Amino acid sequence: MAETVLERFLADEAATARLGEDLAMALRAGDAIALKGDLGAGKSTLARALIRALADDAGLEVPSPTFTLVQSYETRIPVHHFDLYRLSSPDELDELGLDDALAQGAALIEWPDRAGDQLPANALQVELIEQGAGRSARISGQGAAFERAVRSLAMRDFLASAGWGE
Repeated sequence: MAETVLERFLADEAATARLGEDLAMALRAGDAIALKGDLGAGKSTLARALIRALADDAGLEVPSPTFTLVQSYETRIPVHHFDLYRLSSPDELDELGLDDALAQGAALIEWPDRAGDQLPANALQVELIEQGAGRSARISGQGAAFERAVRSLAMRDFLASAGWGE
């Protein structure tokens, strides 16, 4: 089955947060979202919005896991936010508990390229690329998680066309 790509332009930080909220609506236990992009591209902004949406708490403190490598949250479904930037080897993922995280909930994974071949094959890929004053989001994948994400984004598009997109 070929991988499908969906592109979105995110004009500002609020649009990036809305994408995180839309992805939260589609997230299920066992799902992994691989967040790609340069430093400052918006990966943490998207992850924070997704976690806050799952927690139904817009003020929830969601620190970057840059130094802890993983932060876990008891939300609608448990979600584990991994930052692999400081990983020296993909084998270190075993110590971080990625398999356990996916068995009990979902995982957001920043810097997924550091995981080598350790990422689940069905991980939803979200790449953020700076584009002018905003950024482009390239969402790709295959299988149920991608299909749910596409449906969630289609609902946002429908609401936007009716004037209720915010």
